[in-house]
Amino acid sequence: MAKNMWDSKEAPTGEGLASLVYRSRLLGLDRTVCNIYGGNTSTKSIETDHRGRRVEVLWVKGSGNDLATIGEDGFAGLRMSDILPLLGRDSMSDEEMVTYLAHALYALDRPRQSIETLLHGFTPAKHVDHTHPDAVISLACAEGGRTLCEQLWGDRMVWVDYVRPGFTLSKWIGEGIRAHPRAELVVMGKHGLVTWGDSSRGAYDRTISTIQEAEDFIAARRSGRKIFVGADVSALAERERETTLAAILPELRGMLSGRQPKILATDASPEVLDFVGSASARDLSQIGAACPDHLVHTKRQPLFVGWQPSEGEAALLGRLETRVKDYVAHYEDYFETNRSVGNEMSDPCPRVILVPGLGMITAGPDKAGADVSRQLYHRAICVIEGSEVLSSFVSLDSEEAFAVEYWPLELYKLSLKPPPRELAGRVAVVTGAASGIGRATAKRLAQDHAHVAILDINFEGAEAVAADIEAAHGRGRGLALRCDVTDEARVAWAFAEVVKTYGGVDVVVSNAGFANAGPIETTSTADWEKMVAIMGSGYFLVSREAFRLWRRQKMGGSLVFVASKNSVYAGKNAAAYSAVKAAELHMARCLAEEGGDAGIRVNSILPDAVLRGSGIWDDGWRDERARSYGVEPEKLDEFYRNRSTLKVSVYPENVAEAISFLAGPRASRTTGGALTVDGGVGGAYLR
Repeated sequence: MAKNMWDSKEAPTGEGLASLVYRSRLLGLDRTVCNIYGGNTSTKSIETDHRGRRVEVLWVKGSGNDLATIGEDGFAGLRMSDILPLLGRDSMSDEEMVTYLAHALYALDRPRQSIETLLHGFTPAKHVDHTHPDAVISLACAEGGRTLCEQLWGDRMVWVDYVRPGFTLSKWIGEGIRAHPRAELVVMGKHGLVTWGDSSRGAYDRTISTIQEAEDFIAARRSGRKIFVGADVSALAERERETTLAAILPELRGMLSGRQPKILATDASPEVLDFVGSASARDLSQIGAACPDHLVHTKRQPLFVGWQPSEGEAALLGRLETRVKDYVAHYEDYFETNRSVGNEMSDPCPRVILVPGLGMITAGPDKAGADVSRQLYHRAICVIEGSEVLSSFVSLDSEEAFAVEYWPLELYKLSLKPPPRELAGRVAVVTGAASGIGRATAKRLAQDHAHVAILDINFEGAEAVAADIEAAHGRGRGLALRCDVTDEARVAWAFAEVVKTYGGVDVVVSNAGFANAGPIETTSTADWEKMVAIMGSGYFLVSREAFRLWRRQKMGGSLVFVASKNSVYAGKNAAAYSAVKAAELHMARCLAEEGGDAGIRVNSILPDAVLRGSGIWDDGWRDERARSYGVEPEKLDEFYRNRSTLKVSVYPENVAEAISFLAGPRASRTTGGALTVDGGVGGAYLR
């Protein structure tokens, strides 16, 4: 139910940009009112231009912004004196419109104006809202939708048949409002709602009350009926569902990542499970997109995979493989049938996968993209259900759906995103990532656009690293997990959690460590066993879990061991530590041989004397090494620096840079290798 959230105590005074931001955020916060990244709002105000003249300015949402989070700098400003004369034109192409509006700018250094700028300019009101309410789109997508809307709103409404946003739609709306003085709203077929007001509060109130009228109209027609009935498949219990997802997600991710790696998200909400489990879901889901704004993120149709839990996970995997191939072939036919000169086919794999009993799986180039598809298909389910209450759900035909999906102005919105970096769409796991080299590595891989799981026994430290990554790169980019790498069950659990969160894993950095120095005769059995457990067994357990996953996922993989200069350098008073580090290096070389046939690369980093920010140096290792070299602990860094060939200190960020290289495509032809990051230690030069 649409809720009026306007709070006079919180709302800014006046009718300018601050009030527009407040109104826009209220509309965007309720996704049943406005899609994520969808809709647009505006206000008109009198401003002083660069020549000191008083001019009327249209402030309208900039392309690519989300109303829920928009700020004042998210609105473009255009001169109304340049916009209104366009009402006299008979036609205008998209290209002409964009070029013209570029010359109508009042405010510089703002985002490109919304595709629907002229809609706002031609609407004769100070404040205008264009939204995509589920209830209104249910009416606009119902068979006989115009008649239903006329029954509800009468001459308070202007109906506009579906046409793609742009000059023609804007002109129809502007002329329609002027021809109907009593009009309070515009319904756009298969698209959405336009409302307006003399004040920001008035516009908002009308938007919400109009949506409430639509919701009440549908509720009255429903009469308590449940639409998604006749369930063929009951929802699985939570534990069984999670087990099934763990069994299929890596394989599915591999199937969907042929052109570009994908991040997966899952949804087992009651609304989704009711829909996908219903007898009508298979047919209803294939009718088409519920709204043009949905289509770009969900494609015209989801992939529906018929399956009964009693058939088992192997049957589901086999069916997914067949159905994904069928979907791709169908999409390629759709593209060839509708393509125009200059069109380049986008990724043909599905964005939304529906599985009865299991729920919905969505795929995107990153976590945010997968979540946008998930959110928008939620909206589609609500629209389909509302349309089926009223009559039946109808959608755009294949030709128009293609025109929207490959519409240059819509593709431009997507192009506003920064270009992806080399680990975009990839998932990295870093052990011992709460401090030192691990922390620097997690942050460096996040800079490469990887989604990073931070594993550490220090959970609070891991959470802090994840928070830093999300603050810098976006929500969902970091995942903190408490993990003791010596615990076989905990390692398996951690990988399962990463799969549940992102769909799979691509890069694993084994970094968890422990150090203890001293002569062999004073080294305790407990110290030896602890080093072997963490840096021997721990590296083995993490590697085994990674290999098991990568062979299922069939996307290759990159495993990087953080070994040590001591792996190849024989020094005194560190025999236990050096022996385990040497074992790591040889394990990596052996694993490189094992993984080659699956495209799995395994390499090692050999750092030395990374004192800053490292947990092991703060736990007695500094004092012990200082004693071995006969220097004061506080002068150890200087000692190591002077010992090196380059006379430099080695910091965690230096090691992270080398790991970034080995983890990604720059090292695509390197496996079984070892890269020193030690400033140059002659005795550790590789031979």
